[in-house]
Amino acid sequence: MNPEVFKPDGTRIEYDVGTIMPDGTRLSSDIYFPSKNRPGPYPAILYRTPYSNQMDYLVERGKYFSQNGYVVVCQDVRGRHDSAGEFIRWKHEFTDGDETINWIGNQEWCDGNVGMAGPSYLGYVQWQAACMENDFLKCIIPTVMSGDLHEAPHYQGGAFQLALNTTWSFRTDGKTMQTIDDYDWERLFYHLPVRDIPSAAGKNIPDFVEWVDNPDFGDYWDEINVINKLEAIKIPCLHIGGWYDLYPQGTLNLFKGMQERGGSKFARENQHVIIGPWVHNASETTTAGDIDFGVDSILDLKEIELSWFDKWLKDIPDSFEQSSPVKIFMMGSNEWRNEESWPPKNITNTPIYLHSNGNSNSASGDGLLSFDKPGKENSDVFTYNPMFPVPTKGGGNCCDPHIVNWGAFDQREVEARADILVYTSKTLTAEMEISGPIILKLFASTDCRDTDFTAKLVDVFPDGKAINLCDGIIRGRYRDSTKQQSLLNPGEVYEFTIDLYPTSNIFLPGHRIRLDISSSNFPRFDRNPNTGNEFGKDCELKTANQTIYHDEIFASHLLLPLKKHDQSI
Repeated sequence: MNPEVFKPDGTRIEYDVGTIMPDGTRLSSDIYFPSKNRPGPYPAILYRTPYSNQMDYLVERGKYFSQNGYVVVCQDVRGRHDSAGEFIRWKHEFTDGDETINWIGNQEWCDGNVGMAGPSYLGYVQWQAACMENDFLKCIIPTVMSGDLHEAPHYQGGAFQLALNTTWSFRTDGKTMQTIDDYDWERLFYHLPVRDIPSAAGKNIPDFVEWVDNPDFGDYWDEINVINKLEAIKIPCLHIGGWYDLYPQGTLNLFKGMQERGGSKFARENQHVIIGPWVHNASETTTAGDIDFGVDSILDLKEIELSWFDKWLKDIPDSFEQSSPVKIFMMGSNEWRNEESWPPKNITNTPIYLHSNGNSNSASGDGLLSFDKPGKENSDVFTYNPMFPVPTKGGGNCCDPHIVNWGAFDQREVEARADILVYTSKTLTAEMEISGPIILKLFASTDCRDTDFTAKLVDVFPDGKAINLCDGIIRGRYRDSTKQQSLLNPGEVYEFTIDLYPTSNIFLPGHRIRLDISSSNFPRFDRNPNTGNEFGKDCELKTANQTIYHDEIFASHLLLPLKKHDQSI
């Protein structure tokens, strides 16, 4: 008989309840029941985690939802904590999630209605279970998660997400969470070849090696991705994300994907999304990096989740009160907006062009952003030396900010470098609102067979403070597709499309719009060694000489999703 504990509020908890998978593996769950004065059976909420089913987040939600009439099942995924088997990240969660939902739905205490919730890895396992078309699963609330594991968290624009892949794999290397603060991270991040970073720390992490060995988007990623399986999902989904999380693009792609490709009309018509000014720990603090967005930026996600579950698991129709499908936080004005679609319907993608006299190096250079098309202009050049990469300064990073920071920071320190090209608009005389994806069309050449280009959108305040909004990267060999590599011809001009990911911000009067361009963002992304050699096995480093073009033939420009704008800048 499983140990059980009765709490003063009348709820009952059973610990280490086993569920047997088809291959005989026993998965362990802690189960929270409502007080006995609430007659059953009950709807159930399932959380599946590699981070311990007794983590504070799950204990809090187990108590909260059980006190509101739900059975809450908190399960350790295969190979982690009290569950048996081998933990292979992402691999077993389709079947294990589906079998666990079947087990829950057939228990006498369950009324046949099951929902799922949770952030990050706990969010992805919801999508994997939902792909299995389980009749018991009625709704999900995936938070801060993507549907394309290649694009995030493992790569972005073809570049390897070095800091996240390394720290996360080290922290989850074992049955329980590992302490990683004693590693010499600077040495490990710089270690070459990238494939051998775990062994350089005395560790054996096969998953890390597999990620490095599969840089192309192919069968390896297609098998575990869910963005290509949305036609199988037929249930309502509440998507939650953050502008400074690493997954805002993935969150919104899943929302739009389900609206367009969900497996039923019912599912397509019942998708909602909430995006706040948050880092990966969504809505837990008013700050993202150095910026405080105020108390109104915090939402009580437990209450929102309860209202969603009450609607879809208890059939209380008016419990979920979000009036429109899209709820986004508008930075700058620091207010919540309700929209009928994403991007908002009144948005126009408007090109703003790069200009200079050929001296845009650093923030003290002559780089300019303007709605005017360029004429005959000198190109800009800089040298990218992978021995001295541009340091990461905030952004959509995860998950150890004391090792690699995340969120919004003043960029002036890095913008003083000569290997960063800085293009800044004139001072705005009226507010300018952007909401949507941020795309850079960059015409550039290099003297190497492969290299990276990075881009960062920045809001410059009247006092000169330069706050990052969003950023992106493209690896040259993946300029056409992440499915197939094509090395560069030195000296040839290419059009690179850099996805800076979406944002929502009002540039206030007195502010300026800025774009930073370089070739590294380290250690968030691995350093491109510029050799064109096979990724992950290269120990050679080569300096790249980069040229950025902005003229009547090669008009490099940023596509801004503008609501309205003052063309006088």
